[in-house]
Amino acid sequence: MEFALKHGEQQSKWTFQLFYFLTFFAFGSLFPLLSVYLKETVGLSGTEIGTIMSISPIVMIFVQPFWGMISDYTQKPVTVLTITLIGTALIGVIYSFVDQYIWFLIIAALLAFTQSAIVPLSDSITLNYVQKSKGNYGAIRLWGAIGFAVSVLVGGWLSEMFSIDVIFYLFAFILFLAALFAWKLPRESQTMRVRVFEGMAKLIKIPKFLLFLLTTFLVFGPIYANNFYFGVFIKEIGGTLTGVGIAFLLAAGSEAPFMKVADSFIRRYGMVPILLFAASISACRWLFYFFEPSLTLVYATTMAQGFSVGLFIPAALQYVRDIAPDGVRATAVSIYSAVGNGLGSWFCTFVGGYILDRWHVGGVYLFFSILTFIGLLILFTIMTLDRKKLSVHND
Repeated sequence: MEFALKHGEQQSKWTFQLFYFLTFFAFGSLFPLLSVYLKETVGLSGTEIGTIMSISPIVMIFVQPFWGMISDYTQKPVTVLTITLIGTALIGVIYSFVDQYIWFLIIAALLAFTQSAIVPLSDSITLNYVQKSKGNYGAIRLWGAIGFAVSVLVGGWLSEMFSIDVIFYLFAFILFLAALFAWKLPRESQTMRVRVFEGMAKLIKIPKFLLFLLTTFLVFGPIYANNFYFGVFIKEIGGTLTGVGIAFLLAAGSEAPFMKVADSFIRRYGMVPILLFAASISACRWLFYFFEPSLTLVYATTMAQGFSVGLFIPAALQYVRDIAPDGVRATAVSIYSAVGNGLGSWFCTFVGGYILDRWHVGGVYLFFSILTFIGLLILFTIMTLDRKKLSVHND
């Protein structure tokens, strides 16, 4: 009996790991190369590309709560997740047949509508499973980072072998596979209601929370927008589509080991110092890219993403949970995610496209570096507030 239970848990764990690997493999095969496709194959301007890319995060802010309500109402998160995976795959195929700017905008919005359900629902199902089985969420979620890292290399290589249009079909095919594994995920559900307005009333009274939201906007915005412009940057400095894949493999792949040791680093040095260190690495990386260094140096510095993203994400999430009152922690995390993943990503992607149109891709990274340096100053302010509070408490 005990053996059968352990075997069942191991099988569920593998299902989760394969699901995350395939889902993020699909995302990585399309989104990093989509800007290259829109620029070189379709011939859109930088402003048009920036507008198309910025639709996704802004749609997600408004649509994610809708999918949460659907999941709560039906009490069938696995079914909703599977349907949205299939829907996203089908819209991905339609994307390849579009050739007019207005239709790109419509398809991008539709894709964001269905895609916005995938990560929150799968994370909710996974966290519920981990709580019941006393498992490790990080060990499961890590496979998403691996899938993303590998997929850009595969997508770039296939694009060079055949045509860049292949990214849409690879995206759809892998998401169909992910839907098969999603259907096998545990069916138990746990309703987690986030009272946004009640929580907001409490959270806006916490100065450190508001300051950290601004930091998230300034630091995370460039990190997420980089996924859209990095491919264009690599191509501009002489790289190939396979080269874009190699760069993303090195960058995204370097996050995993840092995520694994982030907890021990945070315990040893503290959350704010780790956030300062990670943001400093990001700021220096973006500024370095402004000077458009050689391809070899860019490949060498992609590993900086391990420090910046691999350490910043766990530390930021923990910091938000720590400074929020007990009753509104879920609300705090959802708002923090919306500001960084949504507003910050939208702003940096949109303005980045405008800069790309009127200057060059190096200018986009100068903009990213300026925002991140401002975010660093705010982090220093937060650290000063923490030290003053500690000093008063000790006195």
